[in-house]
Amino acid sequence: MRRILAVAFVLTVIASPVLAQAFSVDLGKDNALATRSIELLALITVLSIVPGLAVMVTCFPFIVTVLSILRQAIGLQQSPPNMVIVSLALFLTWFVMDPIFTEAWQNGAQPFSEGKIDVQQAIPLVLSPFRTFMAGRTDPETFAALQTLRPASVAAAVDAPLSLLVPSFMLSEISRAFEIGFLIYLPFLIIDLVTAAILMSMGMMMVPPAVVSLPFKLAFFVVADGWSLISGALVRSYF
Repeated sequence: MRRILAVAFVLTVIASPVLAQAFSVDLGKDNALATRSIELLALITVLSIVPGLAVMVTCFPFIVTVLSILRQAIGLQQSPPNMVIVSLALFLTWFVMDPIFTEAWQNGAQPFSEGKIDVQQAIPLVLSPFRTFMAGRTDPETFAALQTLRPASVAAAVDAPLSLLVPSFMLSEISRAFEIGFLIYLPFLIIDLVTAAILMSMGMMMVPPAVVSLPFKLAFFVVADGWSLISGALVRSYF
């Protein structure tokens, strides 16, 4: 957890050039209080985007999208609650990204925290594992499509600027999540269709098929140990 917090702190430095400057407050000057207030405001603002950074450069968008589609496929609107879905996605993200966090910590964040290197040297070292991870998961077609909108003199995604690499990575992850969501939906859709056909043949047209099929979908999901299968498949896709 200490490594993750340290890496997140260094990532926040990237988002604000203000933090690249050394904080200095001279209480003997008239503008010292105003300067410190501005610095604290800038620090709070940058720290507020840490969750956004975690979403942008990790596998969280992919995992949380698949889990949300799974809940919709079963037919449950609020169970599991959003907090449970997000928490599960966060811990699965931590499990998948732990080697990358460790590498970023050892290469850049730890030397920076020990004063061995400065911010300018630490930023590329911390970003390097995330660049490799995102480039490996970026769809070449998506990357090429965005690259045509704003041409960049790079041949590979790993060398692309973050303004190009990050949206390419996120779009690729979301597209891949929807493809998996389609496959997840199919067995539950079959159960809905079979239930609707049976109700129609019995003349029970006023009974909502979704209400009748829900217990069967839950039973199917429990018997198949669905949560373990889905979670295991999501994690294995990154190794």
